[in-house]
Amino acid sequence: GTVVSVPPSEKKWKVGDRVGGPWHGGHDHNCRACGRGLFQMCSNKAINGVTRNGGYGQYATLRTEAAVRVPKDAEPADVAPLLCAGVTVFNGIRNMGIMAGDIVAVQGLGGLGHLAIQYARKMGYRTVALSRGTEKKDFAMKLGANDYIDIKANDVGEELQKLGGAACIVVTAPNPDVISPLLNGLGPQGKLLVHTAIGPVPVNTVPMVLNALSVCGWPSGHAQDSEDAIAFAQTHGVKCMIEKFPLEKAQEAMEHMLAGKPRFRAVLTMD
Repeated sequence: GTVVSVPPSEKKWKVGDRVGGPWHGGHDHNCRACGRGLFQMCSNKAINGVTRNGGYGQYATLRTEAAVRVPKDAEPADVAPLLCAGVTVFNGIRNMGIMAGDIVAVQGLGGLGHLAIQYARKMGYRTVALSRGTEKKDFAMKLGANDYIDIKANDVGEELQKLGGAACIVVTAPNPDVISPLLNGLGPQGKLLVHTAIGPVPVNTVPMVLNALSVCGWPSGHAQDSEDAIAFAQTHGVKCMIEKFPLEKAQEAMEHMLAGKPRFRAVLTMD
């Protein structure tokens, strides 16, 4: 949206600037995480839509340190999903310390997954899509995947090892049963990056110890991370598939989302 009002003390933003309100809604600047620049991990973080209101309205208040600058030539509806799903997978992958040319596998082809495939491929990784059945293979390849593995018909660990072993496997679908088998597909010092809060899962520690594997997560990103995710998407043509709903149909959009029907993000628009 467009900034319509700022307090007299505001120095960063002015009326007319285009901004976005991401998942991260603010931080205290004082805790250990903030001191390290990990603002989205702040001990007293604010979260837009959770601890702060305003997502389903024509106007909202944003904290200056958490507002995201949005290019004026960008389509707002296309940018909106990048402020949550986009920055989450973009920021997670780029913080794994993996080298260009390494294998990055993406489990799940939903909202997070279809963006993760695009980001990973454009970052220079050999990208492998993992999903159940063959129905999504063509879609995955169009997104930019180099390879596709049907995890229903194949042993996903064995298939990934045939390719050389993954440096990183990005878990985007909330299925706890896939975590342990996916570990078998990692190469030495490989990382299993979990982007879904799926609760306790059983993990075989033997391959973890023998091959220095790790299971980790990454929580979204702060304002600069979101701006980086948007800039990267604009430069490299990463685009989220969306379905638009006018604001007056917000309830319909919510029901559509809860039923798992959007491909892949429902976006409320305001004229």
